[in-house]
Amino acid sequence: MEENKNPFGEEEEKIKDENKSQESAETEKKSDEIKEESPKEDDFEEKFQDLNNKYIRLAADFDNYRKRMAQERQELLKYGASEVLEKLISVLDTFERAKESLKDIDNCEKVKEGYEVALKQLMDTLKKVGLEEIEALGKEFNPNEHEAITQVQTDEYDEDCVAVVAQKGYKLADKVLRPALVGVAKKKENE
Repeated sequence: MEENKNPFGEEEEKIKDENKSQESAETEKKSDEIKEESPKEDDFEEKFQDLNNKYIRLAADFDNYRKRMAQERQELLKYGASEVLEKLISVLDTFERAKESLKDIDNCEKVKEGYEVALKQLMDTLKKVGLEEIEALGKEFNPNEHEAITQVQTDEYDEDCVAVVAQKGYKLADKVLRPALVGVAKKKENE
């Protein structure tokens, strides 16, 4: 039976064995790669969950911040004037006392004095909280602080200066609360 044996058979068997060894080595290598990828996927999933949780916490913190700011804004609008009003209560008391004292007064000078005292106290209180009168008369017209309602022909003031103040203007720090209503000087035309 050895006579029918293929002389190249041994070599073919060796090649087949080598191919099987290579295939099994490649299979093991692929299996190792898959095993290596699994921990990477687990790491990825873990990192994703961690970032997602951070995002959710950040979104909740921002929502809480927004709600807190809205509540503080509402309280500021509701109670913001309380400090000013507390200071004005004493002025109100002065007016109440003046009203009581006017019942028995026939002298007009006493009424004027009481009025002056109350007005001065009111102006002092308003200055303490930051109210300033906008200076206008004789000053150069400033559209940020003055509102021109007329032009006045005059030689008393330079052109484009305020010649008449129809209504005083006021500001709080740098913010104009009410512009002064003014008449702006214009050179007199020769007749």
